Amino acid sequence: MTSWSGTAKGAVFPARPVAHPRARLFLFHHAGGSHQVFRDWDRHLPGDWEVCLTDAPGRGMLADQAPVADVQTLVRHFMDELLLWLDRPFAFFGHSMGALVAHELTLALRGARLPLPVWVGVSARGCPRAVRERPTTLHALPSSPLREELKRMGGTPGHILDDPELWALLEPVIRADFSVVENWRPAADRALELPVPFSVYGATADPWASPAELAGWSEYGDRFQGCRLFEGGHFYFASRGAEIPVLVREEVQAALNGVPSRSSR
Repeated sequence: MTSWSGTAKGAVFPARPVAHPRARLFLFHHAGGSHQVFRDWDRHLPGDWEVCLTDAPGRGMLADQAPVADVQTLVRHFMDELLLWLDRPFAFFGHSMGALVAHELTLALRGARLPLPVWVGVSARGCPRAVRERPTTLHALPSSPLREELKRMGGTPGHILDDPELWALLEPVIRADFSVVENWRPAADRALELPVPFSVYGATADPWASPAELAGWSEYGDRFQGCRLFEGGHFYFASRGAEIPVLVREEVQAALNGVPSRSSR
Protein backbone atom coordinates (compact mmCIF):
# COMPACT_ATOMS: atom_id res chain seq x y z
CA MET A 1 0.00 0.00 0.00
CA THR A 2 1.44 3.39 -0.94
CA SER A 3 0.48 6.99 -0.55
CA TRP A 4 -0.46 8.93 -3.64
CA SER A 5 -0.10 12.42 -5.03
CA GLY A 6 -2.38 14.50 -7.20
CA THR A 7 -0.22 14.35 -10.31
CA ALA A 8 -2.40 11.98 -12.33
CA LYS A 9 -4.70 13.42 -14.99
CA GLY A 10 -7.15 10.54 -15.20
CA ALA A 11 -7.43 6.79 -14.96
CA VAL A 12 -4.70 6.31 -17.62
CA PHE A 13 -1.86 8.71 -18.34
CA PRO A 14 1.72 8.50 -19.65
CA ALA A 15 4.65 8.84 -17.30
CA ARG A 16 6.40 10.53 -20.21
CA PRO A 17 4.45 11.31 -23.39
CA VAL A 18 5.94 9.84 -26.59
CA ALA A 19 4.84 11.27 -29.94
CA HIS A 20 4.80 8.00 -31.89
CA PRO A 21 5.49 5.17 -29.46
CA ARG A 22 6.56 1.77 -30.69
CA ALA A 23 4.56 0.19 -27.86
CA ARG A 24 2.72 0.97 -24.65
CA LEU A 25 3.10 -0.68 -21.26
CA PHE A 26 0.15 -0.27 -18.87
CA LEU A 27 0.94 -0.64 -15.16
CA PHE A 28 -1.83 -1.50 -12.68
CA HIS A 29 -1.33 -0.85 -8.96
CA HIS A 30 -2.11 -2.88 -5.84
CA ALA A 31 -4.99 -2.50 -3.37
CA GLY A 32 -4.72 0.77 -1.49
CA GLY A 33 -2.03 2.00 -3.85
CA SER A 34 -1.78 4.26 -6.85
CA HIS A 35 0.38 4.96 -9.89
CA GLN A 36 3.09 6.14 -7.49
CA VAL A 37 4.30 2.58 -6.95
CA PHE A 38 5.52 2.57 -10.59
CA ARG A 39 6.68 6.21 -10.72
CA ASP A 40 10.31 5.33 -11.54
CA TRP A 41 9.78 2.54 -14.04
CA ASP A 42 9.93 4.67 -17.19
CA ARG A 43 13.62 5.42 -16.47
CA HIS A 44 14.40 1.74 -17.05
CA LEU A 45 12.26 1.21 -20.14
CA PRO A 46 12.93 2.05 -23.82
CA GLY A 47 12.55 5.69 -24.83
CA ASP A 48 10.24 4.77 -27.69
CA TRP A 49 7.74 3.08 -25.36
CA GLU A 50 4.93 5.02 -23.72
CA VAL A 51 4.72 3.87 -20.11
CA CYS A 52 1.09 4.31 -19.07
CA LEU A 53 0.35 4.68 -15.37
CA THR A 54 -3.12 4.04 -14.03
CA ASP A 55 -5.27 4.96 -11.05
CA ALA A 56 -8.41 3.34 -9.77
CA PRO A 57 -11.12 5.75 -8.53
CA GLY A 58 -10.51 7.30 -5.13
CA ARG A 59 -6.89 8.41 -5.63
CA GLY A 60 -4.76 10.77 -7.73
CA MET A 61 -6.87 13.16 -9.76
CA LEU A 62 -9.72 10.70 -9.22
CA ALA A 63 -9.69 11.31 -5.47
CA ASP A 64 -13.10 12.98 -5.70
CA GLN A 65 -14.62 9.78 -7.12
CA ALA A 66 -15.94 7.05 -4.88
CA PRO A 67 -13.68 3.97 -4.77
CA VAL A 68 -15.02 0.95 -6.64
CA ALA A 69 -15.78 -2.22 -4.67
CA ASP A 70 -16.32 -4.83 -7.43
CA VAL A 71 -14.05 -6.02 -10.21
CA GLN A 72 -16.59 -5.73 -13.03
CA THR A 73 -17.05 -2.01 -12.41
CA LEU A 74 -13.31 -1.48 -12.03
CA VAL A 75 -12.57 -3.27 -15.31
CA ARG A 76 -15.20 -1.20 -17.13
CA HIS A 77 -13.62 1.92 -15.61
CA PHE A 78 -10.25 1.07 -17.16
CA MET A 79 -11.61 -0.37 -20.38
CA ASP A 80 -13.53 2.80 -21.22
CA GLU A 81 -10.35 4.86 -20.96
CA LEU A 82 -8.07 2.32 -22.61
CA LEU A 83 -9.99 2.37 -25.88
CA LEU A 84 -8.09 5.45 -27.06
CA TRP A 85 -4.71 3.86 -26.29
CA LEU A 86 -4.93 0.56 -28.18
CA ASP A 87 -3.76 1.77 -31.59
CA ARG A 88 -0.35 0.07 -31.33
CA PRO A 89 1.15 -2.98 -29.58
CA PHE A 90 0.71 -2.88 -25.82
CA ALA A 91 1.36 -4.96 -22.72
CA PHE A 92 -0.04 -5.16 -19.18
CA PHE A 93 1.75 -5.57 -15.85
CA GLY A 94 -0.25 -5.65 -12.63
CA HIS A 95 0.73 -6.14 -9.01
CA SER A 96 -1.67 -7.85 -6.57
CA MET A 97 -5.05 -6.19 -7.21
CA GLY A 98 -3.47 -4.87 -10.39
CA ALA A 99 -2.77 -8.45 -11.48
CA LEU A 100 -6.46 -9.23 -11.13
CA VAL A 101 -7.24 -6.12 -13.21
CA ALA A 102 -4.72 -7.09 -15.91
CA HIS A 103 -6.15 -10.61 -16.10
CA GLU A 104 -9.81 -9.56 -16.18
CA LEU A 105 -9.13 -6.69 -18.58
CA THR A 106 -7.45 -9.04 -21.04
CA LEU A 107 -10.46 -11.35 -20.92
CA ALA A 108 -12.82 -8.39 -21.37
CA LEU A 109 -10.88 -7.19 -24.44
CA ARG A 110 -11.08 -10.68 -25.88
CA GLY A 111 -14.83 -10.80 -25.25
CA ALA A 112 -15.28 -7.45 -26.99
CA ARG A 113 -13.05 -8.54 -29.92
CA LEU A 114 -10.71 -5.64 -29.29
CA PRO A 115 -6.90 -5.69 -29.62
CA LEU A 116 -5.17 -7.86 -27.04
CA PRO A 117 -1.92 -7.21 -25.17
CA VAL A 118 1.18 -8.84 -26.59
CA TRP A 119 2.12 -9.92 -23.05
CA VAL A 120 0.66 -9.86 -19.54
CA GLY A 121 2.66 -9.79 -16.31
CA VAL A 122 0.90 -11.08 -13.18
CA SER A 123 2.60 -10.13 -9.92
CA ALA A 124 1.90 -11.26 -6.34
CA ARG A 125 -1.48 -12.86 -7.01
CA GLY A 126 -2.19 -16.56 -6.77
CA CYS A 127 -3.88 -18.37 -9.62
CA PRO A 128 -7.70 -18.29 -9.75
CA ARG A 129 -8.04 -21.79 -8.33
CA ALA A 130 -5.83 -20.95 -5.34
CA VAL A 131 -7.70 -17.70 -4.70
CA ARG A 132 -11.02 -19.55 -4.63
CA GLU A 133 -9.64 -22.18 -2.27
CA ARG A 134 -8.28 -19.65 0.23
CA PRO A 135 -10.82 -16.84 0.68
CA THR A 136 -9.97 -13.85 2.88
CA THR A 137 -12.10 -11.09 4.42
CA LEU A 138 -9.71 -8.25 5.18
CA HIS A 139 -12.23 -5.73 3.85
CA ALA A 140 -14.59 -6.60 6.71
CA LEU A 141 -12.07 -6.31 9.56
CA PRO A 142 -12.56 -3.64 12.24
CA SER A 143 -10.31 -0.63 11.83
CA SER A 144 -7.58 -1.55 14.30
CA PRO A 145 -7.02 -5.16 13.12
CA LEU A 146 -7.09 -3.93 9.52
CA ARG A 147 -4.26 -1.49 10.23
CA GLU A 148 -2.27 -4.28 11.90
CA GLU A 149 -2.69 -6.48 8.82
CA LEU A 150 -1.49 -3.64 6.61
CA LYS A 151 1.58 -3.16 8.80
CA ARG A 152 2.33 -6.87 8.53
CA MET A 153 1.86 -6.83 4.77
CA GLY A 154 4.14 -3.82 4.29
CA GLY A 155 3.94 -1.20 1.59
CA THR A 156 1.90 1.38 3.50
CA PRO A 157 3.91 4.18 5.16
CA GLY A 158 3.62 3.90 8.93
CA HIS A 159 2.77 7.56 9.36
CA ILE A 160 -0.43 7.02 7.35
CA LEU A 161 -1.54 4.08 9.46
CA ASP A 162 -0.75 5.91 12.71
CA ASP A 163 -2.26 9.28 11.81
CA PRO A 164 -6.05 9.32 12.45
CA GLU A 165 -6.74 11.94 9.76
CA LEU A 166 -4.67 10.22 7.06
CA TRP A 167 -6.09 6.83 8.00
CA ALA A 168 -9.62 8.22 7.70
CA LEU A 169 -8.83 9.16 4.09
CA LEU A 170 -7.21 5.84 3.25
CA GLU A 171 -9.54 3.42 5.02
CA PRO A 172 -12.50 3.63 2.59
CA VAL A 173 -10.16 3.12 -0.37
CA ILE A 174 -8.44 0.15 1.29
CA ARG A 175 -11.76 -1.49 2.13
CA ALA A 176 -13.14 -1.00 -1.38
CA ASP A 177 -9.95 -2.33 -2.99
CA PHE A 178 -9.85 -5.38 -0.74
CA SER A 179 -13.51 -5.96 -1.54
CA VAL A 180 -12.60 -6.00 -5.24
CA VAL A 181 -9.94 -8.64 -4.62
CA GLU A 182 -11.71 -10.77 -2.01
CA ASN A 183 -15.18 -10.88 -3.56
CA TRP A 184 -13.94 -11.84 -7.03
CA ARG A 185 -15.78 -15.00 -8.05
CA PRO A 186 -15.90 -16.02 -11.73
CA ALA A 187 -18.85 -17.85 -13.18
CA ALA A 188 -18.30 -21.60 -13.08
CA ASP A 189 -18.56 -21.93 -16.86
CA ARG A 190 -16.38 -18.93 -17.69
CA ALA A 191 -13.05 -19.54 -19.38
CA LEU A 192 -10.21 -17.91 -17.42
CA GLU A 193 -7.29 -18.91 -19.65
CA LEU A 194 -5.22 -16.01 -20.92
CA PRO A 195 -5.06 -16.01 -24.73
CA VAL A 196 -1.67 -14.24 -24.88
CA PRO A 197 1.87 -14.84 -23.58
CA PHE A 198 1.99 -14.23 -19.83
CA SER A 199 4.47 -14.47 -16.98
CA VAL A 200 4.10 -14.60 -13.23
CA TYR A 201 6.21 -12.69 -10.71
CA GLY A 202 6.26 -13.13 -6.96
CA ALA A 203 8.19 -13.71 -3.77
CA THR A 204 9.27 -16.70 -1.73
CA ALA A 205 7.86 -15.35 1.54
CA ASP A 206 4.63 -13.66 0.42
CA PRO A 207 1.82 -14.78 2.78
CA TRP A 208 -0.78 -13.68 0.21
CA ALA A 209 0.60 -15.51 -2.82
CA SER A 210 2.79 -18.52 -2.10
CA PRO A 211 5.16 -20.00 -4.69
CA ALA A 212 2.74 -22.91 -5.19
CA GLU A 213 -0.20 -20.55 -5.70
CA LEU A 214 1.82 -18.54 -8.21
CA ALA A 215 2.98 -21.64 -10.08
CA GLY A 216 -0.67 -22.64 -10.49
CA TRP A 217 -1.00 -20.00 -13.21
CA SER A 218 0.56 -22.55 -15.57
CA GLU A 219 -2.94 -24.08 -15.80
CA TYR A 220 -4.42 -20.86 -17.20
CA GLY A 221 -3.11 -20.64 -20.73
CA ASP A 222 -0.85 -22.56 -23.08
CA ARG A 223 1.34 -19.48 -23.58
CA PHE A 224 2.55 -19.41 -19.98
CA GLN A 225 6.12 -18.07 -19.95
CA GLY A 226 7.07 -19.21 -16.45
CA CYS A 227 7.18 -17.97 -12.88
CA ARG A 228 9.92 -15.67 -11.57
CA LEU A 229 10.43 -15.84 -7.80
CA PHE A 230 12.42 -13.37 -5.69
CA GLU A 231 13.36 -13.21 -2.05
CA GLY A 232 11.04 -11.04 0.01
CA GLY A 233 7.39 -10.51 0.79
CA HIS A 234 4.33 -9.09 -0.93
CA PHE A 235 6.21 -5.94 -2.01
CA TYR A 236 9.32 -7.78 -3.14
CA PHE A 237 10.13 -5.28 -5.91
CA ALA A 238 10.14 -2.17 -3.71
CA SER A 239 13.83 -2.54 -2.85
CA ARG A 240 15.04 -4.10 -6.10
CA GLY A 241 15.59 -0.91 -8.10
CA ALA A 242 15.74 -1.52 -11.84
CA GLU A 243 15.70 -5.31 -11.64
CA ILE A 244 11.96 -5.92 -12.13
CA PRO A 245 11.29 -3.26 -14.80
CA VAL A 246 14.34 -4.51 -16.73
CA LEU A 247 12.98 -8.07 -16.66
CA VAL A 248 9.59 -6.81 -17.78
CA ARG A 249 11.29 -4.89 -20.58
CA GLU A 250 13.00 -8.06 -21.78
CA GLU A 251 9.76 -10.05 -21.75
CA VAL A 252 7.77 -7.39 -23.58
CA GLN A 253 10.52 -6.94 -26.16
CA ALA A 254 10.52 -10.69 -26.81
CA ALA A 255 6.75 -10.63 -27.23
CA LEU A 256 6.96 -7.67 -29.61
CA ASN A 257 9.15 -9.65 -32.02
CA GLY A 258 6.95 -10.59 -34.91
CA VAL A 259 4.17 -8.19 -33.94
CA PRO A 260 3.41 -5.99 -36.98
CA SER A 261 3.69 -2.26 -36.38
CA ARG A 262 0.47 -0.27 -36.50
CA SER A 263 -0.13 3.09 -38.05
CA SER A 264 0.89 6.07 -35.96
CA ARG A 265 -1.81 8.00 -34.20
